[in-house]
Amino acid sequence: MATLFQALILGLLIGGVYSLAASGMNLIFGVMRVVNLAQGGMLILSAYLTYTLWETTGIDPLLLTLVTTPSLLVVGWVTYYVFIERSRTTDPTMAMVTTFGLTLVMKGVIALIWGNEPKSVTPGYANESFTVLGLRFPQAQVYACLVAAVVLTGFYLLLRRTWLGRSIQATASSSEGARLIGIEVRSTWAAAYALGVAAAGAGGSLLSVLYPFMPSSADHWIGLTLSIIVLGGMGSLMGSVLGALVIAVAESLTSTYVSPDWAVAVPYIAIIVVLVARPQGLLGTRLREDMSRA
Repeated sequence: MATLFQALILGLLIGGVYSLAASGMNLIFGVMRVVNLAQGGMLILSAYLTYTLWETTGIDPLLLTLVTTPSLLVVGWVTYYVFIERSRTTDPTMAMVTTFGLTLVMKGVIALIWGNEPKSVTPGYANESFTVLGLRFPQAQVYACLVAAVVLTGFYLLLRRTWLGRSIQATASSSEGARLIGIEVRSTWAAAYALGVAAAGAGGSLLSVLYPFMPSSADHWIGLTLSIIVLGGMGSLMGSVLGALVIAVAESLTSTYVSPDWAVAVPYIAIIVVLVARPQGLLGTRLREDMSRA
């Protein structure tokens, strides 16, 4: 029984970080109906920025989310106006192709700057843990989960309590309706994309402490985040949290009772099962045809 509880604890802690990594991608899809395949590249870019700043300054990598989050916000804003907006106005499906191309470019640039060797961020508490009632709580996972919870709460309050957040929600419901009530939809799309990438900035800093990374790691993370939002429901931020927790716990249980090798397959098995049984995901809703074209 102790082994089961230990696996559940580890899964829930990692799930908290997964949910932050996936929430930005889900926000972008919810507002723009674009699957941002560049999100994995943004996560890895943030991880490398965290590595460089940590190695240079010695600042705690979790505190560096205060740097990487606004930095990736700017990157997202520029990326939207330079690449995404043009491709989206030409053909909405081309925006997804554009984000895939961006990922390839980002992986190449990252490899040129930092090389292809795996990197890792290892603060003093990376291999330390708390013991409570005989259960082990790894400090890095606990701290990363707490930071993820704080950032997610901030994003939630921004979306629910600010004019920008209400504009994003209105645009997500209907871009034409948002225009009718005076919302500048073009700017709102840009803000939503930038916020989604900013979430990747925070998530990349946290993931850099938990896992080694290299340029090709972007492929793994885009697959994982896509699995999470498909499971939870594309366009549902709460679905991102639920999907992340389910997949992380499933990975942890699989590693514990089957094999770590099989844990890698869990997200992709989840995609297949969900697409067959419930295509809209656990908390998602089916899109009306006219809404999907908005």
